[in-house]
Amino acid sequence: MSTWIELVVAVLGGGIAVGTVFFILGRGADRRRAIAIESAARDRERDLAETRQRLQLEAREETVRAREALERELADRRRELDQRQGRLERQLSDVTEREKEILRRDQAFVERERTVAAAERDSQARLERIAGLSAQEAKEELKRRFEEEARGEAAALVRDIREQAQKNADRDAKKIVALAIQRIATEYTAENTVAAVALPSDEMKGRIIGREGRNIRAFEAATGADVIIDDTPDTVVISCFDPVRREVARIALDRLISDGRIHPGRIEEVVRKAQEEIDAGIQEAGERAIYETGLRGMHQEMVKLVGRMRYRTSYGQNLLEHSKEVAWIAGIMAAELKLDVGLAKRGALLHDVGKVLTHEHDGTHVQLGVEVATKYSEHPVVINCIAAHHDDVPHDSAISVIVQAADAISGARPGARREAFETYVKRLTAIEQIASEFSGVEKVFAIQAGREVRVVVTPGTVDDAAVSRLADQISRRIERELQYPGQIKVVVIRETRAVDIAR
Repeated sequence: MSTWIELVVAVLGGGIAVGTVFFILGRGADRRRAIAIESAARDRERDLAETRQRLQLEAREETVRAREALERELADRRRELDQRQGRLERQLSDVTEREKEILRRDQAFVERERTVAAAERDSQARLERIAGLSAQEAKEELKRRFEEEARGEAAALVRDIREQAQKNADRDAKKIVALAIQRIATEYTAENTVAAVALPSDEMKGRIIGREGRNIRAFEAATGADVIIDDTPDTVVISCFDPVRREVARIALDRLISDGRIHPGRIEEVVRKAQEEIDAGIQEAGERAIYETGLRGMHQEMVKLVGRMRYRTSYGQNLLEHSKEVAWIAGIMAAELKLDVGLAKRGALLHDVGKVLTHEHDGTHVQLGVEVATKYSEHPVVINCIAAHHDDVPHDSAISVIVQAADAISGARPGARREAFETYVKRLTAIEQIASEFSGVEKVFAIQAGREVRVVVTPGTVDDAAVSRLADQISRRIERELQYPGQIKVVVIRETRAVDIAR
């Protein structure tokens, strides 16, 4: 047991000795480590101090270099500014010299103007004394001469342009019109206001008159036409300015004569049937006219009005035949000019439709035609054709002008129309009166049945340049104030004669 104790003590003693040795050795290592750390710290501080000194030195050197560069740049800029200032001073000096030179020139110019103005005043006074005219009078004289020269040149230019345009227009127009007339060839028959009815014998006249004239009175009251019974053998004449009534009376009288039963009751029945037949014929005539002209889509009331044209006349020309011919001519002209042929034919067929309403309504046939065409929704171009074919309103389209030209062509054919002698004389008198009212006109002669008027002017009053203007003024006034078929040619004649006697 003691041995174990001794052994334990010995082990513990050895352990303690070993621990003491290690403790002492450990304390030495810590001291050395501390010394090493202190030495490294001192080295690091020394390096930092050296690095700081080096950086400070580099910064001072960089600052010095930057300051030197800035000073050089400032010196360069200062030199540049000095140079610019020198140039500006030199330029300012030049400008000052130029201003002085300009002022000297202005003063010289003012002096010169004063000298020229004084010379002009002296010259003007001298010219006024020599010419015997003031400056204002001289200006007016020059102005008058310039106006006369300009007016003469303008008149000559207008005449040349008009002649050239007229030449070209006449050539093209003649071609188109000739083609249209060549393709349309219709016969003309004069329409009368009376109709003759053949009788089987003269004793039929007594039966037509009836006892105490009751038959003829009943017939005239039912038809609105006058029955003329005279000494003409086997003939009775029916007279009425309304072609529809005259035709109804003629048909009714023919049937009464064929039937032989003539009394008031029978007369009324036959007249009523004749009226119904005429109404049906009017509808048929309107439809046939529309079919012949190639139109479609027309209101039935307009168709009836077209049919009623069959029983109307214009200057002795049957209105329906005239309207159809105008439609054909207008269609051909529109086709030649590449325009709407359908609208041209429609406007031409309806251009005189108002004439069938003049006996029933107030207003001109143009106004009535426009109203009825508007009422039944005709095309605006067609309405303008109706309104403008007598120049009552301006033409809105070329088709309207074509319709007017076709109307003039149809009415101007030889034998197409006739007019009363009194109307003819009044028209000639009005033409001569209009032309004679212009200044400088000496004599006026209406020739060729009013188709041409020749105006003789005074040579001393109207010069050559004014002749064309005068012809144009007379033509425009005749167009505005007169109604006439076709066209009227105005010829202004100026003749200068120099007469002397050799003794």
